[in-house]
Amino acid sequence: MSIDVMNEQIRLYAKQLKIPTFANYEQVLRYADPSLGLSGLLLELMKNESDARLENQNRRRLKAAGFPYQKTLEEFDYSQLNKAVSEEFVKELASCHFVQNRQNIVMIGNPGRGKTHLSIAFGLKACAMGYRVLFKNAATLSTELCETKDHYNLGKLERSLAKADLLILDELSYLSFNRHQSELLFKVISDRAEKSSTIVTTNLPFSRWTELFENTTMVAAMIDRLTYRSHVLDMNGESYRLKSSMK
Repeated sequence: MSIDVMNEQIRLYAKQLKIPTFANYEQVLRYADPSLGLSGLLLELMKNESDARLENQNRRRLKAAGFPYQKTLEEFDYSQLNKAVSEEFVKELASCHFVQNRQNIVMIGNPGRGKTHLSIAFGLKACAMGYRVLFKNAATLSTELCETKDHYNLGKLERSLAKADLLILDELSYLSFNRHQSELLFKVISDRAEKSSTIVTTNLPFSRWTELFENTTMVAAMIDRLTYRSHVLDMNGESYRLKSSMK
């Protein structure tokens, strides 16, 4: 049997067995230690397949997360943090133990303080660790919830939100919500309580959340669910974006 025929059969079997990297065995073997022997070379092929699958899975998680852009922890300027939040604490949160422990994070601070940057960075870390992540602008999500309910498809969206190990609700502060939107958002947060993790970024302290939602009783219950066994970060300070622009 010729080499070309064998290579074609290898590609065919690799496709049928769903181990596509085996078809590129020549490239793997080219960089492998020739003294490994047959078992060692087979192990290298299997490691290569495993790495490729993990990379593909992470790529799918990143796509499903819906990040507006990517911001890493390495890009974050820790000098902008105030004394209430330390660099060590941020790095501890980036370990994603809070996701494992089903805890929440609420970041409160004025605009330009890196809240969205950190939430995305934590989300990227969570994706890399195999967690399912969803990034949602709070106002956009409230609209989606109302629209899907009007089209009798709310259950599908709610199941998608419930499946996320980490839900990031960004900018819960710029727009107020009507009674209908408030109730739907509250249900999302309430359903996740102690079951999975949520990150919320907001410009408003808890005392002003009554400006966002009509039902003050519901606001108290929402804050209670978000802050129970959770991390509340004071992110107030001079706007980093404004300071950078002035420089």
